[in-house]
Amino acid sequence: MSSKPPMRDALVAAAFQLFLERGYEQTTIDDIVALAGVGRRSFFRYFPSKEDVVFPDHERCLADMTAFLSSGGDEHEPVRRVCDAARLVLRMYNENPTFSVQRYRLTKKVPGLRAYELSVVWRYERALADYLRGRFAGRRDGTLHADVIAAAVVAAHNNALRSWLRSDGQRDAGAEVDHALGYVQSAFGHAPAPAVVEQGPEDVVVVVSRRGVPLWRVVQEIETALGSG
Repeated sequence: MSSKPPMRDALVAAAFQLFLERGYEQTTIDDIVALAGVGRRSFFRYFPSKEDVVFPDHERCLADMTAFLSSGGDEHEPVRRVCDAARLVLRMYNENPTFSVQRYRLTKKVPGLRAYELSVVWRYERALADYLRGRFAGRRDGTLHADVIAAAVVAAHNNALRSWLRSDGQRDAGAEVDHALGYVQSAFGHAPAPAVVEQGPEDVVVVVSRRGVPLWRVVQEIETALGSG
């Protein structure tokens, strides 16, 4: 015999049943607690607002991400570390694909939920940026690099996540996100070795670079060499 779902899960299930049947705006908190068989006080014990019941796991995920970043030491390459932290968000969505797809469809229809979601995304981005600022402290433009990389990680992750959600959860979420974050890693991560530029006679520039170094870095080295000649 299956056990009764915890009250928090029961509230989420009741809320989404009503959102799908009646619409988000037409559903009240009183409707949700009536269907779940609990009182209003029980609802507010778990969720500060009706918006929060749509995103029940983000607080836990944000705490997990912050703890993961805090546990990293100097031995972890910082860009790879924040990419791995972003994968925690994917794991949360992938725990219940059906719910995640329902939420995606609902959020697209309700402007207030889209605004709420943006505020949640901003908190993830700030957690990544705070970690990177600590790792880049003392470097030239360290804060700038931290903020740009954090924004890139979030943009890449969300691009892949939306692609997966638009497929109704049918595509390979892990592969989608790995591909997107790999793009960030190749652009901002630690290069195997810097390009070595040698300027020969008659203004011939020879560039020696290892495989895997982003093309823009090679071009930058060439421009530097030509400019100093």
